[in-house]
Amino acid sequence: MHFRIQDLIASDTTNVEAAAKLLHAVFGPLGAWTTLDDARHEVMSSLTADRLSRVAVDSDGRVIGWIGAIGQYDGRVWELHPLVVDEPSRRKGIGRALVRDLEEILTARGALTLWLGADDIAGETSLGAIDLYSALPHALVEVRSWGRHPLPFYESLGFRIIGVMPDANGRGRPDIFLAKPLGNRDSV
Repeated sequence: MHFRIQDLIASDTTNVEAAAKLLHAVFGPLGAWTTLDDARHEVMSSLTADRLSRVAVDSDGRVIGWIGAIGQYDGRVWELHPLVVDEPSRRKGIGRALVRDLEEILTARGALTLWLGADDIAGETSLGAIDLYSALPHALVEVRSWGRHPLPFYESLGFRIIGVMPDANGRGRPDIFLAKPLGNRDSV
């Protein structure tokens, strides 16, 4: 599949609306960005100076993926938020290309760490549906996932679990924090 990655800019209202519709279509059924207005607000919020916003566009000019990032700690750390690829375009390297593109931009800016939260809303990891307040150290020893949870995707890109927020999305529905180093690690 042929596609290109480019900045998402506020003046490109067609792509902004397409990114919002994509975000709503994929995450709305999971309980996030449940209205198109919520999704539009998220997209517009990504178009500020302390954030990055990039889209994958197919050969017909249609937005098929969107990635955002939020700068933190004076630009040394960035949160990947969000990443979304439309259903027919998944498993074709678009999400991977969007993450790699983001990593290259952030590395060039001197960023040291990229992190993200991978919510377990549907009980698709071994960290879901348990009392993490009493089971956390043992539960982190060997985390498993199933279904459509993105944990294996992010691990294949070099992200590692760095923590978890119990009950972030309701009782037994944690947010799993993953991170990876950027740039040259020789100086550590």
